[in-house]
Parts: sequence; C-alpha cells; structure tokens
Amino acid sequence: MTRYGLLILPATNRVYARSAVDLTRAELEIFGRSALDGRIGELDTEVVGGASYVTFSGDGLTERDLSVLGNLSAGYALFEIVGELLRPIEWSRLDRYDDDLLTIQKYPGKTNEQFTKLLLNVTLLASDWAAELTSRRFRVLDPLCGRGTTLNQALMYGFDAAGIERDQKDVEAYRAFITTWLKQKRVKHRVLESGPVRRERKVVGRRVRIELAPTREEHKAGQVQLLDVVNADTTRSAEFFRPETVDLVVADAPYGVQHGSRTVEHGLTRDPLALLADAAPVWARLLRPGGALGISWNTHVASRDDAAAALADAGLTVVDEEPYRALRHRVDQSIMRDVLVARRPA
Repeated sequence: MTRYGLLILPATNRVYARSAVDLTRAELEIFGRSALDGRIGELDTEVVGGASYVTFSGDGLTERDLSVLGNLSAGYALFEIVGELLRPIEWSRLDRYDDDLLTIQKYPGKTNEQFTKLLLNVTLLASDWAAELTSRRFRVLDPLCGRGTTLNQALMYGFDAAGIERDQKDVEAYRAFITTWLKQKRVKHRVLESGPVRRERKVVGRRVRIELAPTREEHKAGQVQLLDVVNADTTRSAEFFRPETVDLVVADAPYGVQHGSRTVEHGLTRDPLALLADAAPVWARLLRPGGALGISWNTHVASRDDAAAALADAGLTVVDEEPYRALRHRVDQSIMRDVLVARRPA
C-alpha cells in the first residue's frame, strides 16, 4: 500500500490556516468516498521539516485519480512517502485561468478563497456526478453571490456559473471587475446581455450574461462557458432561471454580524433560518434531480439541526455522514462557520 503526504497550501488568513489541516482531512475523506471508490485510507497528520502534511494511504491511484486530488482546496503539493524521503508526484488541476481571477478582488466580508473552493468541492462530491468532476461541465448557481467569489471559482474549474444578488452595488462591482479582467487577460469572450430586465414594461431586475473560453480555438469551436448574474432578490430566482437546470447550488449565507439576511417575506433579519425558509424551496426547484446544495452559515445565529430541518422542508435530503460533520471551524470571535450539504433525490 503506497503512502502519500499532502503539503497544505499556506493560507493568507491566519485563523483559517489553523483549521486548514482538519478541514483538509475531512475534504480528503469525502473525495475518497465519493470520487475514488473508497481507495483513500489511514488519514493522519505529520509535521515534516516544520511543515504540516496530511498523510494517507492510496491503493493504486491512477493518473485520473491524481487529477481529481489536484483540486483539493488546500492542496499545495503531493509526495509519495518512501522511507524517510518524500518523492514529488506530478498532479494536475482543473484550473483554466490565472489564479488572480480568485485573489485580485479585496473587500470587507469577502469569503476566503480556499473555503469557497472547499464548499464547492464538497457540494459537487455529494451530487450524483461526483465521479465526473474532471470531465463534466457543471452548472453552478450561487443564489447569494455578492461580488462573485463562488462564480469565479466555478469559472476557474471550467464550469458554467450563475448568480443572483440583491445588492445592486455588489452586482455592478462584479460586472466591472469581470469585464475588466477578461479584457486585461485577453480572454476571448462576448457580452450577450448587460442592463435592465423588463417585463410588461417594468424593470424587474438587472442582468449581465457573458460567454467566455480560455482559448480562441475553444471559443471558435463553441466550447464556451456561460456566466449569468442577476440583480434581484434570491427568492425570485425561479423568475430568471428555469427549473431543473442547475447541477449545484452553493451559497455562503450572511453571518448576521456585519451583514444581515434580507428576504421579501421577512425583510432584514439577522437570522439565516428566515432566509432558508423562504429561499431553499426556490433553490431546490432549480436543481436537477441528483444535484446537490451546499450552504455555509454562522452557527452562533442558527443551529445545525434547525438549518438541516429547513433544507429537509424544501424536499432535500441532508448528507449527514461523518466527514460532512467535520467541516465546522472558527472564522473569528463572533462567527463559527459550519457547512450543510443536501441532495435533491433523483
């Protein structure tokens, strides 16, 4: 049985860095169960030369398996452990664009990029298409997309990305960022729509739709990704996106500290449960059967059991296996973040 050591990616957020090893162990176990047929085992943590490694055994990992593991959110480098030596192993990632797509934006309240990737990963791995991580073009919806951290991670993976955000300033900031970034990087793209959405002569929202591809050849061949962002309340998502057209719904809920949750029914509230009660049924209808929803939230303002009940009431099946219960971690003194993932039954 081959033994491996995974070097953890340094985190710019010091608080998150302290949780990164435990989160990586949970994420790696989820990868092993969902995408690698259970061929990951004997997980442990070791310090080698002052650096933290997550160690594990792998039974006959193939090139395809390594390309899957290359997308671990905190994975920096992988080594085979040979006695007291570490032998570097080449692996590949899905990344289609320069990493500053994820890192260049800086603003208060931005979700840590490593966590955003973890949340997307564990949601995808709970879907019926986990084994197709490296081959399927998923369609990802962030129904609370803010300034687009999740959208950018989905684009980085080569997926289609859709988002809805109530705050017009956030949507405008993201539109300005992504269009400027695409031009500066000379990424082949075409703006399909940008401006108000009118129905019955009334403005019901604003929308920006862009098709893009990492190379001119792919764009010319029609192998394009679609970015679709709407400025409207998340409870109205079904007005802009058709039912059963989304593979994954991924959302980082407002934490009730700096930012509250706002819905049409309840107005502004610090309680994410009100948001889930109103919005989760809408999000669930957008999911394809077999798709998955992943949400993170602050447990100081809503318990895990109550959040799980809200997802169950929306017709979703909560994934409650052990590694999914090991994703809880501290963000700061007022925020203890947890993750819930649920499937839409096939």
